[in-house]
Amino acid sequence: MSRTPDRFFIRRTVLLGIAAGAASPAFAARQRIVTILGDSITAGLGLPAAAALPAQLGLALARLGTPVVVRGAGVSGDTTEDGLGRLNFSVQADTDVCLVALGGNDLLQGLDPKTTKANLTAIVQKLKARRMGIVLAGMTAPRAVGAGYAREFSAVFPAVARSERVAFYPDLLAGVGPALRQGDGIHPNATGVKIIATGLAPIVARTLKLRR
Repeated sequence: MSRTPDRFFIRRTVLLGIAAGAASPAFAARQRIVTILGDSITAGLGLPAAAALPAQLGLALARLGTPVVVRGAGVSGDTTEDGLGRLNFSVQADTDVCLVALGGNDLLQGLDPKTTKANLTAIVQKLKARRMGIVLAGMTAPRAVGAGYAREFSAVFPAVARSERVAFYPDLLAGVGPALRQGDGIHPNATGVKIIATGLAPIVARTLKLRR
């Protein structure tokens, strides 16, 4: 003959189930995602993964009390046109903030700054349409490429940030002088990457906060 469970047993079973569920991933808060859409500088060319920008930015954000998953979507050699072409594939739908760090290869190839500006504008607008937070990293062209070209190219990034009203980090390589670069004189070494990550972290953290 079966016996009906008493109310205490039923209540205890339900409460234990709730407690177990609260500890499961389904009940846990979703971890924030930052994706870096970039080129070889952000991909960490010449460095182990642990020393590359995605890992170092994640550490810098954690030190600020903003734990996130940082995804690297940097492809060596990519121009702004290349980044625009692979945007939907490279920046996954669960991204909270996308750091756009492209333009270095446009500069190396001497591309028309107007083309770079149009591509960056299109990238930002596509990310906006996907309701993602955006941080645009700028780049300062050396005068060795020609004063006029350097001035026009460097002006592209703040102009896009202003017109599209997105968070802006003025110079991706700020503070990363020759001694903090690899033998090619372009790509940062491990110490240089840490400087970049430390500079970017506060603005990325603020952008994430605005997304809550």
